[in-house]
Amino acid sequence: MSDTQITDISAEVMERLPVADGVRGTTQIADSVVARIAGMAAREVPGVHALAEASFRHAIAGAAKSITGADRKDKGVTVQVGQKETIIQLNLIVDYESSIPDVAAAVRQNVTARVTGMTGLIVKEINIFVSDMYFPNEEQNEPEPRVL
Repeated sequence: MSDTQITDISAEVMERLPVADGVRGTTQIADSVVARIAGMAAREVPGVHALAEASFRHAIAGAAKSITGADRKDKGVTVQVGQKETIIQLNLIVDYESSIPDVAAAVRQNVTARVTGMTGLIVKEINIFVSDMYFPNEEQNEPEPRVL
């Protein structure tokens, strides 16, 4: 059998398979995958210093993950993923002197582009909570611990 014949048979078989909504099969994306994409995309934006845990419960979960050596790319991110849409909540630490409205707009744009591009999900909303600001000089002004 030649390659052309195999291709023709494969196309014929594929055409006979049942199709639901124009797609053969389903794809499910875990909340944690969307959270990791959103977290990485938020960190790419200038003015975002870091993401922070949003609640005590998340802090406990984060501590458990750090003990087990789990990756924390989803730190500070909470998502709700439906079949076609997602809602994302981000807890940001913003660099001092950055415009918070500008940073928030850039985060929304980058996260939406990354999540939609990588998952095909519609980003219904992105809620941003700025929980802290990063002051680079604060760390340098702290006194050195004295050893006796």
